[in-house]
Amino acid sequence: MAAARQVGMEVSAENSNDAWPKWKIGLAVGAPIAVVLGGLWYVRRRRRNQTKKNKDENKSRTETQKPKAANSPSRNVPENSEKELSPSEKAQAEKNKGNKYFKGGKYDQAISCYTNAIQICPEGDKESLSTFYHNRAAAYEKLKNTKMVIEDCNEALRLNPKYQKALTRRATACEQSGDLTQALEDVTAVCILEGFQNPQSLVTADRVLKSLGQAKAKEEFKKRKPTMPSKHFIRTYLNSFLNDPVINESKALMSQQNGHSDETGAYQQALQKLGAEEFEGIIDLCTKEISENTQKATEARLLRGTFYFLCNQQKEALEDFNQVLAAELLDKRMKVNALIKRGSLSIQQEKNTAGLDDFATAIRIDPDNVDVYHHRGHHNIQMDRIEDAIRDLENAISKCTTFAPSHVQKSFADHKKAASQLMGMNLPLPQSVLQSYKNCVDMFPDYGDARALYAQALGDAGKFEEADREFSKAIELEPDNATALVHRGLLQLQWKQNMKEATAIINKAIELDPKCEYAYEVLGTLEVQKGPGSMEKAVELFQKAISLSRTESEMAHLFSLSDAAKAQLNVAKKLGINLPGLGAMSS
Repeated sequence: MAAARQVGMEVSAENSNDAWPKWKIGLAVGAPIAVVLGGLWYVRRRRRNQTKKNKDENKSRTETQKPKAANSPSRNVPENSEKELSPSEKAQAEKNKGNKYFKGGKYDQAISCYTNAIQICPEGDKESLSTFYHNRAAAYEKLKNTKMVIEDCNEALRLNPKYQKALTRRATACEQSGDLTQALEDVTAVCILEGFQNPQSLVTADRVLKSLGQAKAKEEFKKRKPTMPSKHFIRTYLNSFLNDPVINESKALMSQQNGHSDETGAYQQALQKLGAEEFEGIIDLCTKEISENTQKATEARLLRGTFYFLCNQQKEALEDFNQVLAAELLDKRMKVNALIKRGSLSIQQEKNTAGLDDFATAIRIDPDNVDVYHHRGHHNIQMDRIEDAIRDLENAISKCTTFAPSHVQKSFADHKKAASQLMGMNLPLPQSVLQSYKNCVDMFPDYGDARALYAQALGDAGKFEEADREFSKAIELEPDNATALVHRGLLQLQWKQNMKEATAIINKAIELDPKCEYAYEVLGTLEVQKGPGSMEKAVELFQKAISLSRTESEMAHLFSLSDAAKAQLNVAKKLGINLPGLGAMSS
């Protein structure tokens, strides 16, 4: 796969995926500490006053009694008289009792007191009522009564829509009950009200987004129609194999008589199309060859399985790979190639153990095959097993020092390792990372991915002019590399803060390759950052990216971006809040 797709932009997600913030919520009991402390102060004050009063009375007994003046006013104040409490004061008293029960773990009694407070409190005192409902929700939460938590939070928020504790508590309850859409909207509201400054809230929102995206992707992926990816994508994938027997047979055929052969069988025609990058129709030709059960049926099945895999027809691809591996007297390189592709398919389906088992089997069969180490290293990067990835790619390079993709992947793995070590520290990218990419460019000056990744690293290091020059060279080498064009657009944003120019370049990438899912994702992310007026456009772009995504995990990530944009838009409308945009950037 194109290594250039793996390095992310800071303003997007994934590779780009780091752009959306990480969210989490802290739970709050809601018992006002100030009330408890105030009560304690009141009791102490009364005791001090009573002590002073007793001292004064004792002193008065030792003094000579003075007769009252005849005209002294008479005080006929009845003893033990108490002022009648208002309904609001009675409600507060019930709430205070409830808080004491709550602190003591007597949640049923607390609920009873909060209920009394709700019934007594005047309807016009919305702030107090919202507090009483929320406190009762907190007690229900302790009793694991999620339904009542949600109902009471609903009432609290009806009375006070910006009540952060109630939003937080309802988000938690909705997440527990499976209503992830409402949970996301509530935690989004909390994040907005907090100005996106509370890491706990951000982590919770990130978790809810991920769960919601995965649930939606699981259903949508089943309905996804097979789509042939772009020529650049297919070319990059095929070039990531050094020892693919079918690809090598196609290259040999194309080198003979300018790609023409006296043999006119369906498989031979498929090989000719493969060499000419006329990918449409290859599956049908392979199917014809298989149906005729010729000597090349197994090779045709491996080629068909490869294109099923590329077109995301996973069930059909797996069936073909299994059939190839079941064939008798199978050539070693055919078997290893099928194991690599089946292993990659399993990892793409998040069946990592099964996938890695296939790679291990392939190594036992052919321990000197560079393709096994290269592709396992690629997947180890995806799985964040960076040390394993580095070992695999070093092995790949040791098997063939002239295979450019392994060198570039190794530099990328080193880059990712360094970035993880520097996370949270305001330190520059190590010079060793830049030098590693530079070495790749020097060794393979005509390899576009090497220059594209080097350009991204230069941009990360703040060397923007050099980065722009390298992107220009990468695009000149591979004019149909839309992903490199997207990254060049992002460089303009990072370098010049020029939203207009960045957007124009990324739109050119879409003109070049309408199937470039990454371009739609990035444009959608940029629309989100413009503010609420652009949210609907952002959602449209994310939906387009979803329709082009190749894996369920990619689709889940894109659903998360889309759902985040929708949630912010809905919250802003409901609460009448203006969301911040990229005001400092030129447009």
